Amino acid sequence: MTASADLHYSVLSPAGIAAALADLAQLRIAVFAAWPYLYDGDADYEAGYLSRFAASPGAVVVAARDDAGRMVGAATAAPLTDHAEEFAAPFAGAGLDPDQFFYLAESVLLPEFRGRGAGRAFFQLREAAGRAQGFGRAAFASVIRPADHPARPDAYLPLDPFWRRLGYQPLVGVRAEFSWRDIGEAQESSKPLQVWCRDL
Repeated sequence: MTASADLHYSVLSPAGIAAALADLAQLRIAVFAAWPYLYDGDADYEAGYLSRFAASPGAVVVAARDDAGRMVGAATAAPLTDHAEEFAAPFAGAGLDPDQFFYLAESVLLPEFRGRGAGRAFFQLREAAGRAQGFGRAAFASVIRPADHPARPDAYLPLDPFWRRLGYQPLVGVRAEFSWRDIGEAQESSKPLQVWCRDL
């Protein structure tokens, strides 16, 4: 376990992943309700999504806990081909072998714990896990929202500069499509996501 600014990080074992899924679901629902995801999450959707993720032999969860041991953040990853087809298909369509990519699925952290280095720790620990599994490249996807979207906060700062500092670059022309229900929507709608990548 590693620690940084009163946050303590650990890469969970398979049994630890299973035990943490309920906490991870709550974090996803809470954090992804905000811009730019606007995710209207529910327990049933989370149970299905996370059970499929946890079934991957290469699934990785990095947990961030406070001094009281409460999980206040988490980051997930797994081989790209173990994720939904919507994520692997754009790679194959661009002539890239999905089997070569370790997919960094999500990072969630409660707002009051941000600015303490968690983002960098989440990337470093997942990248190390990907290298340990023999992967040479890591990728993730970021949701694309219109600049004039009515829910966009005035003070919002995109994370693109942070991702570039970590060595990631957008794969030009490689975009995924994934559906979820936005807050205020009656049903799911498809969202475009830009794929980012770096060599490990």
